[in-house]
Amino acid sequence: MLNIIKIILSSFILLLLFLKLYPPLGRRTTKEKVRIFKEKENFANGKFQNQIPASQAMSLKHTGSILRDYIKGNPRKRPDTPIVIGTKGTAADSSNKITWFGHSAFMLELDGKTILVDPMFGKAPTPFPWFGNKRFSGDLPVDLDSLPPIDAVLLSHDHYDHLDYHSIKKLKDKVGQFIVPLGVGGHLERWGVNGKRISEHNWWDEVSFKGLHFVCTPARHFSGRSLNDSNSTLWCSWVINGEKHKVFFSGDSGYGSHFTEIGEKYGPFDLTLMECGQYDERWSTIHMMPEETVQAHLDVQGKRMIPIHWAGFTLSFHDWTDPIERVTKAANERAVQVCTPQLGESVLIGTEDFPQTKWWK
Repeated sequence: MLNIIKIILSSFILLLLFLKLYPPLGRRTTKEKVRIFKEKENFANGKFQNQIPASQAMSLKHTGSILRDYIKGNPRKRPDTPIVIGTKGTAADSSNKITWFGHSAFMLELDGKTILVDPMFGKAPTPFPWFGNKRFSGDLPVDLDSLPPIDAVLLSHDHYDHLDYHSIKKLKDKVGQFIVPLGVGGHLERWGVNGKRISEHNWWDEVSFKGLHFVCTPARHFSGRSLNDSNSTLWCSWVINGEKHKVFFSGDSGYGSHFTEIGEKYGPFDLTLMECGQYDERWSTIHMMPEETVQAHLDVQGKRMIPIHWAGFTLSFHDWTDPIERVTKAANERAVQVCTPQLGESVLIGTEDFPQTKWWK
């Protein structure tokens, strides 16, 4: 019996050491920051809160059905062959444009500034990249060494499919400023980013940077990278305003009234990038269904939409093409313009010429 107790204690200590020392897990929010967070309206009982509750608790019925679907599998969750990449180079002209790299990662070139958003360029959305669901495109959709200097990186939250340790380590010396929701800066600092190049923000904070105007806006989601840090950092969407063009990025979010609020305060938008993948009715409060994606685009008063959070990794049970098929069908029914670029294909902002090919077929 004594030996068994020793084994259990040793295993527990090893687990704690692993959680503390393994870099990709990031860093727990400091007690000093928590004291500051307690003054925020969206922070209570040691955790950030959604405007509208988004329960992550699963009933026994839901847990059983998820386990059943996991065991059953879906052969159409991944493409049969790697996704074709539009281009691995970067366009040389100075036009205002967006280049989507799959899932939620994209590059915004606006008013001569280069912004990377949720730059997850890892092989798999996991702290153990040699396991897990590999990237659909096989190769990266961009040569990171060919990227221009990055004026700023915007992050929506700290989940592995949005904030990747290896990507940050590779990019950090190219980036002038990291603009992130509250608490996320701790991960970056652990990975070698100077704290002076990190600014953390709460919902509705407005940030001016090199002539651009950013607003950290609400999302309906959650956060966490480890076993004991659930909702200890904030999640958000972003408004990005330039001299002539306005862009909205939804981040990860369930549908909610915050979209209408954002639209009333900051719309209309020339272009929106809205999540439409990795959904399921069983967790629809934290990931929109495709039809809700279209409604959210209308709520924020968007003119044209690029559906994102798909074509990168499998994180749900639906067919890999289901998000884009459903969102384009719903958009057509409501006269919403949907832009469907290939991974790595640049999209000019504010022009009537935009990609609409069904490249996934």
